[in-house]
Amino acid sequence: MSTATHVIGDTSVLTWRSLRHILRSPDTIITTAVMPIAFMLLFVYVLGGAIQTGATSGSYIDYMLPGILLITIASGVAYTSYRLFMDLQGGIFERFQSMPIARSSVLWAHVLTSLVANLVSLVIVTGVALLMGFRTGASVWAWLAVAGILILFTLALTWIAVLAGLSAKTVDGAGAFAYPLIFLPFISSAFVPTDTMPAPVAWFAENQPVTPIVNTIRALFAQQPVGGEIWIALAWCVGILVVAYVFAILAYRRKIS
Repeated sequence: MSTATHVIGDTSVLTWRSLRHILRSPDTIITTAVMPIAFMLLFVYVLGGAIQTGATSGSYIDYMLPGILLITIASGVAYTSYRLFMDLQGGIFERFQSMPIARSSVLWAHVLTSLVANLVSLVIVTGVALLMGFRTGASVWAWLAVAGILILFTLALTWIAVLAGLSAKTVDGAGAFAYPLIFLPFISSAFVPTDTMPAPVAWFAENQPVTPIVNTIRALFAQQPVGGEIWIALAWCVGILVVAYVFAILAYRRKIS
């Protein structure tokens, strides 16, 4: 058996193990989706009428949904960090090291589980948004592009979660890293245009990763040209993914050495 086949086989088995835990407690996914849905209800039905986005057509939920999707992902990856930390504390990693399995498969199993769980949460949140009035004439290709960006963003944040889970000293610390990630869309173009913000805040909003990602997804949903922002969004996602992956692997090697 080749090394690649060995890694893929081990990763598949361990991923199914993690997914079974989620299937036994689906409240994890429900909890992940509850907060973004609550934000949608708050902004659309309470604050939406007072917010001016400058859009000539479409409802406020059409404007804000891309940011809500990113918040859903940021909320979901906190559970990845928590599950990884609990596996470390429970001695699962030591048990796996005594077995003939590929070491990298342990981390990739958590990453793939995070990807599947977050995709389910994203589908739930999008379904609720449709019930609340979200509409788009986006083509199949545009939807696939949105899905690709969200998957890349999920992988990037998941590797940050892996690093947090490997480095945390307590259960609370394992999940606390997600709070800044959840808050970041609020200082972006996710809910209001950046030109309505004070100059220092606007500068930060325009030069952080969430804004180009949100603008790109919004343009795809609205069937508008994405321009060069899609490349900025992809550069942020890939850059975060690569840096987080490298540091997570280094932390993992230190942990198991």
